[in-house]
Order: sequence, then C-alpha cells, then structure tokens
Amino acid sequence: MDNGQLKAGWQVKELDEVCKVVNGGTPKTKVEEYWGGEHFWVTPAEMGKRETLFISETTRTLTEIGIQNTSAQLVPPLSVILSTRAPIGHLVVNTEPMAFNQGCRGLVPNDGLDYKFLYYFLLGNVDLLNNLGTGATFKELSATKLKCVNIPLPPLPEQKRIVAILDEAFAGISLAVANAEKNLANARELFESYLNNVFTQKGDGWEEKSVGDIAEHRLGKMLDKQKNKGVFKPYLRNLNVRWFKIELGDLLEMRFEQAEEERYSVKKGDLLICEGGYPGRAAIWEDGETIIFFQKALHRVRSKEPLHNRWMLYFLYLSDVTGDIQQYYTGAGIQHFTGQSLKRFYIPIPPIEEISLHLKQFDFLFEETIRLETIYQQKLTALNELKQSILQKAFTGELTQREENV
Repeated sequence: MDNGQLKAGWQVKELDEVCKVVNGGTPKTKVEEYWGGEHFWVTPAEMGKRETLFISETTRTLTEIGIQNTSAQLVPPLSVILSTRAPIGHLVVNTEPMAFNQGCRGLVPNDGLDYKFLYYFLLGNVDLLNNLGTGATFKELSATKLKCVNIPLPPLPEQKRIVAILDEAFAGISLAVANAEKNLANARELFESYLNNVFTQKGDGWEEKSVGDIAEHRLGKMLDKQKNKGVFKPYLRNLNVRWFKIELGDLLEMRFEQAEEERYSVKKGDLLICEGGYPGRAAIWEDGETIIFFQKALHRVRSKEPLHNRWMLYFLYLSDVTGDIQQYYTGAGIQHFTGQSLKRFYIPIPPIEEISLHLKQFDFLFEETIRLETIYQQKLTALNELKQSILQKAFTGELTQREENV
C-alpha cells in the first residue's frame, strides 16, 4: 500500500501500536480435566468452516485449569482472531471471551481502533500476511512480523464511517454471491435430474446388461522400471481423467515396446474409467491420436456398439451423484473399482435408436450446463475482485472522500 496516497489526517501505525497481539495454545489433549469447561476455544479449522464474521461459541471448550496449564489466553469480546498457520488468513470476531490454539493470534484493539476496521484491514491484506509467513512444510506468520504490519489509521469517526460503507457494500456482494452460487448449483442439479428421470423411467425394450456383456475392458500397462524396455511414451493416469474431459497438462512417460502399443493404447471413442483414487470417474478419449494408459489407475472400455460408451459415461456419472456406484467399490482405505466390479456393473440399456435420441438431449443439456457454470463462475470471480477493490479504496481514504464530494 502506497502511504503517499493517504488522506490528510490519516496516520500509519504498526499493529503493535494500536492493538495487543495475543498468542494461542493447546492444553494436553489426554488430560480430561483440561477440556469441556466454560471457556470457548477455537482453531483455524473451525474458523475456516464459518460463513459469518462473528463467533459466539466453539466446538471445544477449556476448563479454568486448562487455561492455567497452557499458553492459551482469553481475549475479550470484539477482538479479531486471525489464523496464522494452516492456513494464514482465516478471520473471526468473538462476541464472548475466547481462547484459541497456537495456529491463531488474537488482536485486541485499543480505544482508538474500531474492531471492524481492523477486521476489514486484515481481510484486505491476506496476501501480504501470507507473504510474511515462513516455513518449509507450511507457512506460519510469527507474532513479531504481525506486530510490525503497518495499518493506515484515520480518526475513529472516519473509521466508523468506512466500516458502515463496507458493511453495506459487502452485504450487497454477499447477496449477489449467494444468488450466483444458487444458480450454479441449480444448473448442475437440473442436468442431473433429467438424467435420473431418463434412467429410472425405463420404457419398452429396455434391458439390464453388465459391462462384461456389452464391452471389452482392460487395465493398462504396469510400470516396472527393472523390466521395461523400448521408447519413452506419454501415458494417461487417473489424475488426467476428469468427469467428461481428459486433461493433458501433466503427462508422465514410461517405456513401451512397439508390440505393446495395441494392447495398451487408447483410441478415439474409448471410455476411460478410474480404477483407484477417483473410482468410477470417467471420460471419453476424443482425440484422433492414440495414447497409452496406466494399469494401477485406469480401465479402457470398448463397447461392441460405439454409442454404448457414451451411454455408459452418463450412467456412471449419475451413479456417482446418487452414490449407487459405491456398492461396487472394494478396499477399506483407498477404494478401487476393480476389473471384476466393472465387469458386473449393470446398466439399463434401451434400443439403439432410443439411445441415439437420448444422447443428443444429454449432450445438449450438458453443454448448456457447462455454459451456465462458466458464466456463474465468472460472476463469482468478478464479485471477489470487487471486494478486494473496495477494500483497497477503503484504506486509502477513497470511500469517504467520494462520499464527501457528493
């Protein structure tokens, strides 16, 4: 922030000059008498789940003896609590006395600093706070560096005027964000609802057939650095297969012999289904060039009737949305959609002429859904940029200056 842009009468202070910075702490979790008491205690994880600025209660609480046996301290109401580790930048304002763990720091404003002015300042400077963090595994913002952050400070009456303007602007933005998010969800739900109606309201001539009945499927080549020979070629893995599309920005390579290429190649129209990591997630290879695929990640499916691949893709997606596909998964930790499970995965299949008509409608609705989602995502991005722009103007005095010039 360029201090030269500040209005007359404003000052620049270090946070340590205008508020008290309080460190957090965690009592020993195995000592039962430290927990479940009358004192609220918050963590960055809980802060990140909140949708509102204010916090009046917490999931976990401390006893008085728990407070006494840790570095955690209670900060008074209307302090600003900032997460300074994992991640840096979550913010809440407590309405009750509250403690927090070592991943947070509390900022208790003095009489010359409005608590919401402080909150908005920190909200508009999350990138700065992150840049001040240090650490190899994850960044942490130290109390020393936080105390030295400069805050532009107008007189208290002007702080309150700025806060009132920001409150009104952010309320309008929040409403716009909520509407965009609702429209975003509705676009996808309408598409999914249409799929569900088609697949559940079966007509005459429909049959239940397994993937093993209608298609040939196999896993890809196993990576064996000791035995593999041949030419290095890029290959697909489960990370490359997203729903309805294949991302090629992060391809790895392994050796393939020429005799292996037919067995482990993916051709245009083939359906790729994730075996592990993201079981069931699928997309069709639309490129005219062939590519190799990896065993411990993907199934390649070639239906006897080409339209069945696209029909299967939409049914897999709906089964993932409803959760029905999970009955085919195996594994206690990381789940897998094995070749045996895929072989016995049943799909409702109408006559081929009906499939063709449904697929045209599926494709149209899917493209329209993607178009609408793109529009709403762009709106959400623009609204977030607007918030940052308003915050930037607030702390150079432009908001109240414009109000005075009206």
